Amino acid sequence: MTRLLVLLTLVIGLAAMGMAEPAVAAMWGNIEPGVTTLEQVRDLYGRPTRETTAKVEGYDTSQWVYERSQAPEGLIRLTVDFGLLTPSGYQPLVVRLVTLDPKPLIFGRKTVIDGWGLPDREGSMEGLPTFIYRDGLFVLFEKKPPPKKDEEEEDNSISAVRLIFSIPQPAPGEKPAPKQ
Repeated sequence: MTRLLVLLTLVIGLAAMGMAEPAVAAMWGNIEPGVTTLEQVRDLYGRPTRETTAKVEGYDTSQWVYERSQAPEGLIRLTVDFGLLTPSGYQPLVVRLVTLDPKPLIFGRKTVIDGWGLPDREGSMEGLPTFIYRDGLFVLFEKKPPPKKDEEEEDNSISAVRLIFSIPQPAPGEKPAPKQ
């Protein structure tokens, strides 16, 4: 599952870097991909537990990770990726992705729907139920246990294991605006 989550994060990150014009994105904790800057994240959450840098498609990117006592309440980890390609050029200090690794039962299925509405698409990746929102939110839920006989499924008993916030994504078949 770790390999899947790393791959998924990379794919969404690369897609987000290729988007030409950030629109209103799903946001969490006052961090909005495509809008919030590194300095604003520092003002909100302080210095991260760990900082790393990497090259993505030839651009210098950075990642801040808040873990343990530095993670916001209810989270195991908060990860913020910086570096976004926009029509006006590459913005190395702008948030590209926000990834939440919540504690169990913090973001149940019903909680996610109450907070962000019904998803634009539902799917499954390697057996994990997923919600996909065009405004840039991707939610992976834990594997559903088989339903018990004569019991209704509790809609909030299935926990999200990862929430990834990015800039809005194109609809299926829709191409992102061309890079300028």
